[in-house]
Amino acid sequence: RLQESRERLSVCSKLCYAVGGAPYQITGCALGFFLQIYLLDVAQVDAFYASIILFVGRVWDAITDPMVGFFISKTSWTRFGRLMPWIMFSTPFAIISYFLIWFVPDISTGQVMWYLVFYCAFQTLVTCFHVPYSALTMFISREQSERDSATAYRMTVEVLGTVLGTAIQGQIVGKVDTPCVGSPFFFGLTNSSVAMEELNMTHDTESLTDTRNAYMIAAGVIGGLYILCALILLLGVRERRESSELRSDEPVSFFQGLKLVMNHGPYIKLIAGFLFTSLAFMLLEGNFALFCTYTLGFRNEFQNILLAIMLSATLTIPFWQWFLTRFGKKTAVYVGISSAIPFLIAVVVLDSNLVVTYVVAVAAGISVAAAFLLPWSMLPDVIDDFKLQHPSSHGHEAIFFSFYVFFTKFTAGVSLGISTLSLDFAGYQTRGCSQPGQVNFTLKMLVSAVPVGLILLSLLLFKLYPIDEEKRKKNKKALQDLRRVEESNSSSESDNTELASIV
Repeated sequence: RLQESRERLSVCSKLCYAVGGAPYQITGCALGFFLQIYLLDVAQVDAFYASIILFVGRVWDAITDPMVGFFISKTSWTRFGRLMPWIMFSTPFAIISYFLIWFVPDISTGQVMWYLVFYCAFQTLVTCFHVPYSALTMFISREQSERDSATAYRMTVEVLGTVLGTAIQGQIVGKVDTPCVGSPFFFGLTNSSVAMEELNMTHDTESLTDTRNAYMIAAGVIGGLYILCALILLLGVRERRESSELRSDEPVSFFQGLKLVMNHGPYIKLIAGFLFTSLAFMLLEGNFALFCTYTLGFRNEFQNILLAIMLSATLTIPFWQWFLTRFGKKTAVYVGISSAIPFLIAVVVLDSNLVVTYVVAVAAGISVAAAFLLPWSMLPDVIDDFKLQHPSSHGHEAIFFSFYVFFTKFTAGVSLGISTLSLDFAGYQTRGCSQPGQVNFTLKMLVSAVPVGLILLSLLLFKLYPIDEEKRKKNKKALQDLRRVEESNSSSESDNTELASIV
């Protein structure tokens, strides 16, 4: 009881830890929901090149996760810890590169390279923040219940971060009327070149400038929040070296550790299940703004619909935390993830109706909350299981977290690149007031049919995941017993050393 009391975290510590997860979600949500439509309709990048930017940026983001995990495993402990210095030094450079993503350069050539370079730079720097932050879960306490509680705080704040990202970006940008161009194909105009020229020579240029300025203002506000959250994390959380390690042999090399991690069955099954779940929600996130704007026809309401989804997710995080502690994490996966299916189907089957769309958005947010909370709540259980099977091998927490993120980001990059390319093949009209029927059909597939299929596949994979509630409780007890033995041995060795020095 005394040991558990020492390992308990204060509410203030949990809140400061949780706030550190907000920057990744705020920026990620803004980029996920708005970057595609920004590149296509504001920066006016061709759909083919936009798909390349999104694909390469996401894939590079995935590659940097294991790279950062490798370098973290080689980092020596400092008086600030092993993880905190990464967070500290990456923050200012991440903010600069993030701002430049939302800036339209006044250059005739090289615009694609501009966005590609700064998108990749930001993804690298935010990885240097988020991978050590994710691994910090294992360094704040050895008590599983305290880590689960801190994770629930973190997920609540992270979903709140998605609300902030959606609200800040959506409301600031939504106040400006982004100009669109009516295509002669839809209006049946015969003199198409003259009509297009007349449309382009109106107040349209001034409106586009206002839209670009709005995106930069939103980027500045989000950058300020990034700094604030990083400072709260750095000042309010203490990284504890002893919280993660079982004191035994020296840690094995990174590549030996990677081989051990990738051969751990529960880890592979967990990431396989959440791989397809994340893929489903990434497709929905990346294409939802276009879907609301063109397929549903809610050009001036899509930011509010996104906000309704995120608010609903934020408010239901505590419910899912209660649910998983009451019924178990596997049960929470089945109920939480599958609850999105009927709403994903309803949003494309029902006629376009704003009230119905808001109802579906609020209901879908409940499932989004489960998808946010459960992966990060279940991953520490896998690491505990690994420690019991390999008690002499430690220091692999960054590998577990970074490779989980790697697989989800890599597949998300492929999917978003392919989805944007699909829109190009379907005949997407840049800055069009409306889109051809093939584009609307493609958007319906990308936000409904494909995500539903991926969710069903993930639920089948979760059947293979072996750590249920009974197994988790056994692991917790075994790990506590192992630590007591090691602490007892360490105490005996210390006493013997002291006695020998006296003699």
